[in-house]
Amino acid sequence: MVIRLNSAGWEGVDAYPVDVEVELVRQGLPAFSLVGLAEAAVREARDRVFAALRAGQFRLPPARITVNLAPAGRRKSGTAYDLPLALGLLMAAGQLPPDCLADAVIAGELSLSGAVRPVSGILPLAILARRMGARRCIVPPANGQEAAVVRGMDVYAPRTLAECVAFLQGEARLEPLTPGTDAAAGGDPSGGDYAEVKGQQAAKRALEVAAAGGHNLLMIGPPGSGKTMLAQRLPSILPPLSFEEALEVTTIYSVAGRLRDGGGLVRTRPFRSPHHTVSEAALVGGGSHPRPGEVSLAHRGVLFLDELPEYGKAVLEALRQPLEDGVVSIARASQSVTFPADCMLVAAMNPCPCGYHGDPRHACTCRPEQRARYRARLSGPLLDRIDVHVEVPAVPYEDLRSEQPGESSADMAQRVSAARQRQQARFAGTPVRCNAGLSGALLERHCAPDAEGDALLRAAVRGLGLSARAYTRILRLARTIADLDDSPGLRGEHMAEAISLRVLDRPAD
Repeated sequence: MVIRLNSAGWEGVDAYPVDVEVELVRQGLPAFSLVGLAEAAVREARDRVFAALRAGQFRLPPARITVNLAPAGRRKSGTAYDLPLALGLLMAAGQLPPDCLADAVIAGELSLSGAVRPVSGILPLAILARRMGARRCIVPPANGQEAAVVRGMDVYAPRTLAECVAFLQGEARLEPLTPGTDAAAGGDPSGGDYAEVKGQQAAKRALEVAAAGGHNLLMIGPPGSGKTMLAQRLPSILPPLSFEEALEVTTIYSVAGRLRDGGGLVRTRPFRSPHHTVSEAALVGGGSHPRPGEVSLAHRGVLFLDELPEYGKAVLEALRQPLEDGVVSIARASQSVTFPADCMLVAAMNPCPCGYHGDPRHACTCRPEQRARYRARLSGPLLDRIDVHVEVPAVPYEDLRSEQPGESSADMAQRVSAARQRQQARFAGTPVRCNAGLSGALLERHCAPDAEGDALLRAAVRGLGLSARAYTRILRLARTIADLDDSPGLRGEHMAEAISLRVLDRPAD
């Protein structure tokens, strides 16, 4: 008799069903064969499983064992098949009822001592299990909370193979898990408050506009002007994650193996800040078995790139597609996967190599051609995908010594939330979530300026030689500024502020 158990394989952030089929024939010489396009870690399951069975005092009769991972044409990798394989062998040997796991989806790695170890991708497995109509999931203890996020079925997390067998035999009791949260999995939620930032009112306003419309932003200023401090506090004014967004973020972190042991649903917006030495694969994803990169780990949150011109040119150019489409597509000879990458890009840079061009307190030591080469590290197409360019000057002494606190993140967050709610109502029934995604007919319908605004925009396009993409960015920004102002139309002052938030469109010094 062939025993069949339900497990899963993974492609990108999605799981697909895998049948673990076990046949134990007590004829001929003992042998073990594992088929189904299994990679090295899966083939090594034999040694782990047999050692775990011995540690649990389980004995298999001499037999010819065949294990098939179906569908056989899709590549299987990882160690998640250890637990279903061990249980399938015991069922085939008659030590467990053959139908005791018909309604369950199982995954987990086994140690040589029989302990059930965590694996990546349990949340997409649980989502798949619910879609398949399964009533139970059996997963490692460290993955239990992420599986419990998916309601509608029972999640059990045995600590050892022996405990799992005793549970299935009715000799031990396991309680279904209840969902929890893992607030800090996506980043540090205690990034600070904008009340702590001295001065920089123009930069704070630009960040508020960016947060309200989901716009990408670039800060330009000398060292020590507070660019990093400003960026780190951006999540404090963003709206909380909805349940659907939290599920998306948690799925990515689950597949990437970034959830904390025992962690549940991620409730804080991610904040990722990779160093400028990051590789292209680490930033946008990749590898022989594609994994999410930093831009996907920042999905629904913030990707902060400090010292932007110091990143490799190929790395920066690889950002163009995810910034435009909100997804990363990675093609390999054996498969193609897509990872979500809908994040806010917040970047910072100095105005020149020495950092002090335009600073009245320090003399710039850079020649004009050096400044030009420094700016040229950022291509025009990349800058066109950044909606807001804002200057962050050095903080005056008077502001540093001021005892009056700045506006709090809570007050800014209220205005941002109200603006986002207006956008959600406006775009209901469309794929657009916020103003940063406006294009085509929606852009024409909702971003028509009044006569004064149209005249300002016409003068800016002609005088600054703006690209079509920059023109679109300005309209989107004006729409966001109007939403913060609770204005149904785009007035001249909205268009003027939007144009002022594009400082790199101005002629270079």
